[in-house]
Amino acid sequence: MAITDWPEGERPRERLLAHGPEVLSDAELLAIYLRVGVRGKSAVDLARELLQRFDGSLSRLADGTLAEMAEVSGIGMAKGAQLKASFELTRRALAQQMTSRDTFASPDTVRDWLRLKLATRQHEIFMALWLDAQNRLIKADELFSGTLTSTSVYPREVVKAALSNNAAAVILAHNHPSGVSEQSRADEMLTRMLKDALAMVDVKVLDHFIVAGNTQPLSFAERGLL
Repeated sequence: MAITDWPEGERPRERLLAHGPEVLSDAELLAIYLRVGVRGKSAVDLARELLQRFDGSLSRLADGTLAEMAEVSGIGMAKGAQLKASFELTRRALAQQMTSRDTFASPDTVRDWLRLKLATRQHEIFMALWLDAQNRLIKADELFSGTLTSTSVYPREVVKAALSNNAAAVILAHNHPSGVSEQSRADEMLTRMLKDALAMVDVKVLDHFIVAGNTQPLSFAERGLL
């Protein structure tokens, strides 16, 4: 059955107009974006099938390739390209928010951006978000990748990056591809080592986030680990 044949109070677009986007499911929001389905499938059915292709994860969908999206019947290259563009616009909008305001005062914005950036990466990435004296984002650096340990993340290189960006503070972040967000002993040791090294050049470590799947990124500051 086409969505136009549904009772008006059950149609995603009408529900959004009446109650706001927050009340809609992921599939319903995607359906509004897709606009139409295909023969035998409504736009909501198509959106559900697209999400299922990516294990029900919007983060995985955001990082999916055009070829992976096009594997779903009814999602061609054109719709796939539109989706990729919309996810990239979201990333850029969040980055602009961090550039124009006190990043540390907006932890949810930082978490959302980091999840979009790191949640579905298949190997570990270590990032530094360099901030100015007003805690506004100067640059987001992917500094190291692979298996992150105290021996593979080099404090000297982190300090050099801090100085080259004229940073006053930094938010550190890395991902756990395993999906487990809990910090390890190695994570704690690495954080302390980098905090001490950066303190030598007057760069303050404001937080260290661990991103793992769709869970809330873990904050070292909130855990009292800084």
